[in-house]
Formats: sequence, structure tokens, C-alpha cells
Amino acid sequence: MKNSKQIFNVRVIPRARVNSVTRDENGKIKVHTTTAPTDGKANDAVIRALADFLDVPRSRIRIVRGQTSHDKVIEME
Repeated sequence: MKNSKQIFNVRVIPRARVNSVTRDENGKIKVHTTTAPTDGKANDAVIRALADFLDVPRSRIRIVRGQTSHDKVIEME
């Protein structure tokens, strides 16, 4: 079996009131996190939220591009 990877874009909204992952009618994924974007904490929260939402281990998700941006490119193995 081949090791398949999926790449997708997400929009991150830091300092939200609640942690959630939503998908709009166009299929764009938004990750709302209560964590502030300091010292990579929001990125960790994004990976955690996506792993829970997609029901995969956190080790299978990584941020490919956009570590300091609201718009991120995510790779999932």
C-alpha cells in the first residue's frame, strides 16, 4: 500500500472564544483556536484541533507553509 499524502489549506482564527474546526460551503476549512499566536502555541493548537476533527494521530499532520500566517498549508499522511 502506498503512503498517500493529502495537502490542503486552512484559515486560522487565533484568540477565538471557543476551539472549533468548520468547513464552509466552498469546502474551505477554518480553525478557531483560543490560543494566542505566540511561541508556536497556536500552531500546536491547530494541529491538535485538526487531528481531532479528522480523527487521525497528531503525528500525521504537519504545517508545510504559513507558520507565521493565518493562512496555512497542511499536509496529512
